[in-house]
Parts: sequence; structure tokens; C-alpha cells
Amino acid sequence: MRTLQFRNINASPDDPVECWGVEGILAAIDRGSLPHWRRIAAAVRQDPWGPVATDLEEALDLAEDVGVVAALRRSLARVRSDAEASARAEVRRRLQELVDSSGLTAAEFARRLGTSASRMSTYLSGKVVPSAALLVRAEAVAGSTQRAAKRGRQH
Repeated sequence: MRTLQFRNINASPDDPVECWGVEGILAAIDRGSLPHWRRIAAAVRQDPWGPVATDLEEALDLAEDVGVVAALRRSLARVRSDAEASARAEVRRRLQELVDSSGLTAAEFARRLGTSASRMSTYLSGKVVPSAALLVRAEAVAGSTQRAAKRGRQH
């Protein structure tokens, strides 16, 4: 591994990437080697829109090593795309759980939610991600049907 040294910053290449800032990341891009770039990519995977990712974006605009810049841009885009896909899948899963816990069919749930059965189908398949407002309404629908079911069992 090529020895990397930082100049004019209060961090060391041995410190966590979160401590490097834009200048440290820039130095790693232009004067570092594969292990340094892997550390940057790993830090970005931990938080694709966090401080390291933001610092990386800025450093990529300033860096001179076009090959490393291209590779890290692809890595950042892939990590963010994967995070988006994971979030979409989680929203789909949560909505499905709400429908299941309500005891209603998907069509009945959709009607209560104020949407069509076909739109609900796109939400439950993951083709379309519902708005945050719709998720809040879905929680309310599921909660009200669960409360109604409990009241029915008590009488």
C-alpha cells in the first residue's frame, strides 16, 4: 500500500474516514491506493447520504485522478441506488403488514384508505412507493380495524 500522508489537516490516514473531511478524502483519491479507496467506499455504504458521502461528492469535484473519481462516483451511485431499493422494499413490506393486520382484503383496505384497488396493488407489489401521508393513513386504517375487531370480541 502506498503511504498516504495528509497535509494541513488535523487527521491521520489511520483515523476513521469520518474524521478525514473533504481534504483528507481528496488526498486519498489523488495520492492514496486501493485500501484507502475501499475505506472511503465502506464508510459511504454505512450512510449513503451522510457526512462522508457529502465530503466525497465535494472531493470528487476537485480530484485529479480521473480513474479513481469515475470508480468512486460509480460506487456512490450504486450504494445510493441499493439504499433506495432497500427503502422501497421496506415501505412495501410495512404496507403489506398493515393490510394483513387489518383483517381486510387489499381492495377493502384500499377503499378505506381512499385509493383504488389497482393503485393499492402497485403499492403492494413495490412498483409504486406511496407517499408518507398515505402510510400514515394506512396506519390509522389498520389501527381502527384492529380496535373494532377487539371491541367486537369483547361484546
